Amino acid sequence: MSEKSEYQPPKVWVWEQGEGTWGSINRPISGATHEKELPRGKHPFQLYSLGTPNGQKVTIMLEELLELGETGAEYDAWLIKIGDGDQFGSGFVEANPNSKIPAMWDYSGDKPIRVFESGNILLYLAEKFGLFLPTTPAERTETLNWLFWLQGSAPYLGGGFGHFYAYAPEKLEYPINRFAMEAKRQMDVLDRRLGESRFLGGDDYTIADIVTWPWYGNLVLGKLYSAGEFLDVGSYKNLLRWAEEIKDRPAVQRGRIVNKTSGEPSQQLHERHDASDFELRTQDKIGTDN
Repeated sequence: MSEKSEYQPPKVWVWEQGEGTWGSINRPISGATHEKELPRGKHPFQLYSLGTPNGQKVTIMLEELLELGETGAEYDAWLIKIGDGDQFGSGFVEANPNSKIPAMWDYSGDKPIRVFESGNILLYLAEKFGLFLPTTPAERTETLNWLFWLQGSAPYLGGGFGHFYAYAPEKLEYPINRFAMEAKRQMDVLDRRLGESRFLGGDDYTIADIVTWPWYGNLVLGKLYSAGEFLDVGSYKNLLRWAEEIKDRPAVQRGRIVNKTSGEPSQQLHERHDASDFELRTQDKIGTDN
């Protein structure tokens, strides 16, 4: 068997459209590929998303607000099938020029406001409702420290480790080792912090926890990339304690299944338009083909 020759980058990179789901969709330019308006429901917030960790951040936040009786946080969650290229429709590009889920429109005021980037959506909602974000300078800053830590760190877990460990067309030792090391370093950062305080921002549950749990909570609970054993996630005791506590919150249990299209049918709610949908519209109730 002959060894593959080392890749030599050309002087100027030229895009060649790849094969498969992502190879045929991803491209080096932005903008819409087709005309497609976004649907709009009856609620103040219109969310366009998919039940990935980034999507779960927003649906968990909205469900947490509703759990506290904030009826103004009612929302419609529309499914964006990124494998079909829905994120490149003209309506979605208007909501988010970067063509990444989640994106949201707030229709509660005189003028619609678009909000994109998951961390910004959580910050927007926290400030709008005055919840899950401390007001004292020290506590607010510590919470935002961890929110921005997550936004900068998660791409190394998802686009780095997750891609090469779970999704790349072939297993390559160097990138897997490189990003496994970084994923473990990040878990250690969180584990050490959670050895000092109950939650990331301090004693109270905040948007720092909501934004971080879908990535590192799912990871340490063995629900991400089937990588729990490989990364020895059970050794991060403080992180695991935090992940288990948040997992049991009713709003988290609801929010984590919204726009989800994989896994057990009872844990998939493709679209959410009413609180009753959690009881009546999961895929085990309406059929997996719907």
